[in-house]
Amino acid sequence: MKNKSILAAIGFMLLTVFSVQAQKFPGMDKSPMDAASFPTSYKESNKAIKITYSRPQLKGRELSKLAPNGEVWRTGANEAAELTLYKDMKLGDSMIKAGTYTFYLIPGEKEWTAVVSTDLNVWGSYFYNEANDVARLSVPVSMGDESLEAFSMVFSEADGGVHLNIGWDKVRIAVPFSGN
Repeated sequence: MKNKSILAAIGFMLLTVFSVQAQKFPGMDKSPMDAASFPTSYKESNKAIKITYSRPQLKGRELSKLAPNGEVWRTGANEAAELTLYKDMKLGDSMIKAGTYTFYLIPGEKEWTAVVSTDLNVWGSYFYNEANDVARLSVPVSMGDESLEAFSMVFSEADGGVHLNIGWDKVRIAVPFSGN
């Protein structure tokens, strides 16, 4: 009886060891996922707005090839960026109800158009449907002094709201959300 218990224990341990070793974990994504929120403090749990996106890198490529002018862009890499509003906010004159949306951009030479869409759980912008737009706003482009290798987003406080500051290479845009 004692031998059967020992054999059963050894068999269980071998199964456990083999099943743990059989797990395959993927390597680090080439465009890692990141998030930006406001307020930006990690200690602040009462957020007003958050965006989750992947951060592609230039790696010697031209921004105009990665995010072509006049074409709807997923705002980052991989899945389209997801914007979560924790309360109703405005983008330009358009009121957006609290909830989660897809955030697209349409690059341009002098301005980029920010698009908030009800599309969710989409890869890239391949299935973008303009009929699902909730809000659109064109914002001016400025040029920074330094080139950013990795696509980046950060929120900053602004009069009556927040700006979603977006930068890649030397391009900089600030998308204003109000009502926080």
